[in-house]
Amino acid sequence: MKTPLRVLIVEDAEFDAQVLVCHLRNGDYDPLCERVETADQLHAALENKSWDIILADYNLPNFSALEALKILQAHRLDVPFIIVSGGIGEDTAVAAMKAGAHDYVMKGNLPRLIPAVDRELREASNRAAKRKATEALRESELRYRLLWETATDAVILIDTESKIHFANPAVEKVFGYTPPEVINCPLALLQPERLRAVHRESLRQYLTTGVRHLNWRAYETIGLCKNGREIPIEVAFSDMELQGQRWFVGFIRDITDRKKAEQVLRENQEQFRIAHDIQQHLFPKSAPALPGLDIAGASCPAEATGGDYFDYLPMRQDCLGAVIGDVTGHGVGPALLMAETRAYLRILAKNRDDPGEILTRANVVLAEDVGYERFVTLLLAKVDAQSKVLTYANAGHTAGYILNPAGQVKASLKRTGMPLGLKPDSQYTASAPMQLEPGEIVLLLTDGFEEALAPDETFFGIDRVLKVMCDHRDQPAPKIVQSLYDAVSHFTQGLPQADDLTVIVIKLARTGEA
Repeated sequence: MKTPLRVLIVEDAEFDAQVLVCHLRNGDYDPLCERVETADQLHAALENKSWDIILADYNLPNFSALEALKILQAHRLDVPFIIVSGGIGEDTAVAAMKAGAHDYVMKGNLPRLIPAVDRELREASNRAAKRKATEALRESELRYRLLWETATDAVILIDTESKIHFANPAVEKVFGYTPPEVINCPLALLQPERLRAVHRESLRQYLTTGVRHLNWRAYETIGLCKNGREIPIEVAFSDMELQGQRWFVGFIRDITDRKKAEQVLRENQEQFRIAHDIQQHLFPKSAPALPGLDIAGASCPAEATGGDYFDYLPMRQDCLGAVIGDVTGHGVGPALLMAETRAYLRILAKNRDDPGEILTRANVVLAEDVGYERFVTLLLAKVDAQSKVLTYANAGHTAGYILNPAGQVKASLKRTGMPLGLKPDSQYTASAPMQLEPGEIVLLLTDGFEEALAPDETFFGIDRVLKVMCDHRDQPAPKIVQSLYDAVSHFTQGLPQADDLTVIVIKLARTGEA
């Protein structure tokens, strides 16, 4: 059955209003619509009926979307407000969003209307749930406990040290822990290790300044289940005072099914095309030719453009800088941030020898530009082409590996600091020098390989990665790279990728080889 939807349309053209209604019906909604085109008509519609969503043209002969938005705000109604227009520019749309509009859709790109409506209805539902929970908390402890314990989303109560004091029964459904198992535990229990520092720093900044660097209304991240499985979740936080103490209430939803559906959708193809062109232009066209080293690298984005990055940096004294990284997110923003990161590293690598110093200096600039919504994980390995000595610095990135001629792990290139862009004063220290021997292989990769999912939702995992490396260690570096991609493709059986797949392989010639 189609979902009933009460839609108020601010539009002077009956034909354009009917086009919107047709798109809603095609999107499995059963819309009950009313069209208004003046301020008086809008006031009457808001006073006499309740609405699920408002769709407004930007310019009408005697009215405008911004005026309609002010009227909605004056009525103090939390109704999603989406501008649908054919002639506004990016700056005008951004200004409207800042004024309180929830989204905008161009009339020339109406296929984006349904995803926008779906999202704003979900967020309105989340806001309503949070308001209801807050009111219940203020009225009585019994009432909010009853509410939390019947919620389908996981609900937790944490203090200013991120210690969990309450968890509802849905926590077990989402994470696999019973409520008593998480009580008095840190919130980090439910987070992958690589994301814990981000939460701690965001909370510290908020408690210090009162400024929220994360969108606490609703944001997506990764949760860690009791069995070690990582799942995508949507989190909304609100803070409150109860009995003279400050608390934070978290509402957590497992969005695994939603994320799978979103992988099929593609928004604004033109923007992705531009970002894809930027990214492909910045990737190395070929691997450097250095005596005794066989080098290959590649990146396969999950979408038209991804956030992964790899490069070969010419360094002083016949040294090579092999760099691999991951910018949070996908699309134009991450592609531009990747380009910025690449430019900084290329400049610094020409004037600095120490990988830790290079990352430290790059981090200072990136931290000024990105804020807490985005960050960059990155591993920079410096290889001396003459002495075959390797040193590295790892800014919160997936570990790299050095494999001996038998295909066994000789060393792990583990994290030596937090991701770039989080704290401007972070310091990164290079590892001790590592002597590379004939026949050994250096492997650098992003977490897309480990997190590739089979149809039964098992992860490809690092053990499978290392087995592929061992099985194909006698092949040239480009064939080893291709073998990794082939293994992941076979494992996922054609399912859409959840993350980018990027890898660099450096193979040292065996004794007697050229």
